[in-house]
Amino acid sequence: MSGEEKESPGANCWNDTTAYDYGAIVDALVRYLRIRTLPVGMKRFRTEAEMLAVPRIRRPDRNEKLATDQVVAQARWLGWTLGITMENLMGDQCGVVVGLHPRSRDWLSGREMHGVWFGTLEDSAAHQAAMTCAPYGDYVALAVSPLASGRLDNPDICLIYATPGQMLTLINGLQYTDYRKYTFTAAGESACADSWGRALATGEPCVSIPCYAERKFGGVLDDELLIALPPAYLPGLIEGLTALDRNGLRYPIANHGIQKSPLDSIQKSYGS
Repeated sequence: MSGEEKESPGANCWNDTTAYDYGAIVDALVRYLRIRTLPVGMKRFRTEAEMLAVPRIRRPDRNEKLATDQVVAQARWLGWTLGITMENLMGDQCGVVVGLHPRSRDWLSGREMHGVWFGTLEDSAAHQAAMTCAPYGDYVALAVSPLASGRLDNPDICLIYATPGQMLTLINGLQYTDYRKYTFTAAGESACADSWGRALATGEPCVSIPCYAERKFGGVLDDELLIALPPAYLPGLIEGLTALDRNGLRYPIANHGIQKSPLDSIQKSYGS
């Protein structure tokens, strides 16, 4: 996973033009984490024509208004490459998070959340203000595609769904070199703002507890978490997972037992 350049792909929003071997990266994620669904890439485009140039791109039925959760789900569960503009989305909330719609005064008011998710209009507005969203103004279209397909060149961010044990191991892999303490947020409903919204805004790995809507409409399973991160983090992640595996720190994590001293197991990893 050296990230060596093969031929120059298109840049993503971080101006990264590295030719990553996404097929090998996905193979490693399956090998080390046993993930259950396809890791996907998400990329935004300045024009609809640029999005339509993506190989094998699908467009939703114009009569079907989708949630962004569903667009992601069709890529990771069905293997589709799906492209959308704001006209394909069910409402402002989905578009604002990915930077396809402005944070309007009406959106910030929280009016639509009032009495549904939050008991007061003030709390509804506070929720809207707390959501981390991609900046608006540069992009009008978005596509999501299985990462290994290579159809998006370098996506802006990559999305990996995992169980808590898998996610823990993934984070350990990220931290194996260039250690940092990661902090994650929980906006509650509209948790896509904690994952792809925050990752598109900050360029940092972002873990979220997917929300009610993601589970009801986006096919997210009850035991799944989500990490969103730019592709530049993937080679280091795989190197870290490889090193952990070599050290015997693997997923699935074998249960040692609650009554036997851990010292024997600890010694195997840490030595005397």
